[in-house]
Amino acid sequence: MEQVLTILLFILLLFSSVILSVLLYRYRLRSQKMSQQFKEMASEEDRMFQFLHDLGLAIGRESSDGAFARMILQGVLMVVRAKGGVIYRESVDPGFLTPSYVSEGCPPLIPIPEEVMRDAKKSPSAIESYMRLARISEAEEGMIGQTLAKGQAMHLLAKMDGMPAMTAPLRYAGKDIGVMAVARGADEEDFTENDFAVFRFVAEQSAFAIGNARIHREATEKKEIEGELKNASEVQRVLLPQHDPEMSGFRINGTNLPARIISGDYYDYISLAEGKLGVVIADVSGKGVSAGLIMAMCRSILRTVVWNHELPSRAMSSVNRYLFPDIREDMFISMIYGILDPAEGSFTMARAGHEPALIYRSATGQIEKVKPRGLALGIDPGDVFERITEDVKIHLESGDCILLYTDGVKEAHNATEEEFGVERLCEVFKSVAKLGAEAIVNHVQEEMKAFTGDGAKMDDVTIVAIEKR
Repeated sequence: MEQVLTILLFILLLFSSVILSVLLYRYRLRSQKMSQQFKEMASEEDRMFQFLHDLGLAIGRESSDGAFARMILQGVLMVVRAKGGVIYRESVDPGFLTPSYVSEGCPPLIPIPEEVMRDAKKSPSAIESYMRLARISEAEEGMIGQTLAKGQAMHLLAKMDGMPAMTAPLRYAGKDIGVMAVARGADEEDFTENDFAVFRFVAEQSAFAIGNARIHREATEKKEIEGELKNASEVQRVLLPQHDPEMSGFRINGTNLPARIISGDYYDYISLAEGKLGVVIADVSGKGVSAGLIMAMCRSILRTVVWNHELPSRAMSSVNRYLFPDIREDMFISMIYGILDPAEGSFTMARAGHEPALIYRSATGQIEKVKPRGLALGIDPGDVFERITEDVKIHLESGDCILLYTDGVKEAHNATEEEFGVERLCEVFKSVAKLGAEAIVNHVQEEMKAFTGDGAKMDDVTIVAIEKR
């Protein structure tokens, strides 16, 4: 009996030992598995933080859309351990997407034409090349189009070869700016739900980064353009008279007030033979850089040709023939060019579609409008311009004044959209003409400012006054 009990006890101890060994083995396996899971989670976390760190640094860098998309996609592929992917951005053509970056070895994530598939049998890079160049319609039926249509991330199998794939719309400030798609090979395991959750998160962060990077880049470009425009404005100011000319028997004063950084107006004084002085005021249609460039061209050409022509109309005709081939159809230049002769006390002028010259007669206290016929420069190649444009000679007595101005003066308006107008300008001119050229220019500016108040100045303003002593 004792032997039986001893055997039973031995068997029980042996059985318990086996069970304990199995339990310990399972515990070790579970611990190793949990340890591996913790390592994988830690590794995924490290990859995620590295991606977000790189993303933050990249936003402020100067880089193209393609370079920025490459950095983002490579980071996403690393985080979700995908084989390849692509980022599409909205095209300049509405309704289409163009690839911003396609990773190397990217699986075919869009419908591939049969001819490209045939080429791929000879050249494996044919599909990848097609994906790098092909734009796709936002309404296409593939996974990219579906992603935009649904407006949410998708976890699916790509139609070709049954590859595990994930896609997500890239939205910034409530607007679709593109699509991101990643995939693994057909022989690789599917993405897990955790992979999909991580992908949705990095896609959202990527969209935010892309949007912010564009705003940063646009702000930088705008700042650079503003700097260049400021430099151009300074150059343009050099082209304007730096001081008023001194001429026996006359006082002359002028000013230019640009509506923007670059002005399409200009005025100029040109010293001529026999002590005469050329006086110019002009207005290029439009505003901004294009008008400023035409203005500079016009000034240079006029200063070159005046020496070959005694009459203002002939000088302007020559300018017109030089300018016409290079000026856009929707642009033209209005101008008054006159020659002041101190010996005669006269001002001979021609008008090319410009505002009339105003003459204050000291003897009568009245204002005359002088508007000889003339066609604006840049409208006609030359024959019609030369047939229409005429010269007129104005004889000036002591106290008489001439006022030249661009249409920005009469078209200045107040808060109720009322224009300053020519009649108001004439009244202002008459009231201050006896005080001389400088007082005329200053007073016109003051009256315009008082009239418009805080309203925006709509056009360039240029004023030139000539006083006969």
